[in-house]
Amino acid sequence: MIKKKLFGICILGGLVLVLLFLIGTKKLSFGALIAAGKLMGPMPESVSTFIAERQSWVDSVQAIGSIEPDKGVRLDAEVAGVVSAINFKNGQDVDAGMVLVQLDVTVEATLLNSNKATAHLAEIELVRAKHLRGTDSIAQSQLDRAQADFDKATAEMKNLEAIIERKTVRAPFSGRVGIRQVNLGQYLSQGAPIVNLQSYDQVFVNFTLPQKAIARVATGMKVKLQSDVYPEQTFEGSVTAISPQIDPVTRTVKLQGTLENQDERLRPGLFVKVTVILPNENDVLVVPATSIVYAPYGNSIFKVATATDEVSGLETTIVKQSFIRIGKRLGDFVSVLEGLEEGDEIVSAGAFKLNNDMPITIYNELAPTPKLAPNPKNS
Repeated sequence: MIKKKLFGICILGGLVLVLLFLIGTKKLSFGALIAAGKLMGPMPESVSTFIAERQSWVDSVQAIGSIEPDKGVRLDAEVAGVVSAINFKNGQDVDAGMVLVQLDVTVEATLLNSNKATAHLAEIELVRAKHLRGTDSIAQSQLDRAQADFDKATAEMKNLEAIIERKTVRAPFSGRVGIRQVNLGQYLSQGAPIVNLQSYDQVFVNFTLPQKAIARVATGMKVKLQSDVYPEQTFEGSVTAISPQIDPVTRTVKLQGTLENQDERLRPGLFVKVTVILPNENDVLVVPATSIVYAPYGNSIFKVATATDEVSGLETTIVKQSFIRIGKRLGDFVSVLEGLEEGDEIVSAGAFKLNNDMPITIYNELAPTPKLAPNPKNS
């Protein structure tokens, strides 16, 4: 019995020793793993960097504008009538004075011929009356009556000529017609639209600016236009008019620029981005727009720094988050007013995945080069 108890105690003691050995071994293994993990640290993130630099920017004011023709009009029917002739094709260039549409004037032409005969007879009667009055053969009243008959016949003839002319639609200036809105034989009421006529060898750009810009802009300043229709081309002109009145609702002022348009690329109604070039230049500290982390509580960038690892003693490259105040944007760049110094190396690509004091690996081989006037091929 005693032997059995001793045997059980020995077995229990052996199991306890084995269990303690296993616990100690695992504890040492986990400690080694933790130490190795501390030694390795987090994997560094791959980023691209940029050295903050100073650039000289031409000061400017931006706005949205619309192209208007130098001359543009919709031709309407002055009087009612039936279309008897159309002398142009859609989209045709026409000269000033060219007859575009002729309304039926058969009745007026017949009456005009009759009135011409009446006026000719009245003129003969007037000449004869003047001769007879010179010899006192007729009374003055007869001469006055002859004069009145001649004046009346002439007036009726001119009235018919005016009606015929109003039924003859001519181009008021040289330009290009649009798509006609009438057909042969169609009856047109007074004021019915016929066709649009535009002349845009020279065009206007109309745009508005906030009232605070009035003191900075003046007539004669250069304007540059860009349109998504022609992304590779910039159009240049000058400010030619500034409205003397400020809109009391929007507190904006209207401006107009004039541009030559010999290639006729700027069509009336075209939406454009307008830049008014101001005479002064500004020296600004800039970074690529991709380097800024935008947030409701403040915009920031990540500066590249170095730190010594406490465990390994090795020097590593890390980032430090710095809050900044930004200014204007031009092309791929943004000006920085506060929070950055010239020559600081900052993260230009990959900043969205970083945190403060995070290790990084710099890889600039495939980083795109920021430009003041970018022109992407797929735009």
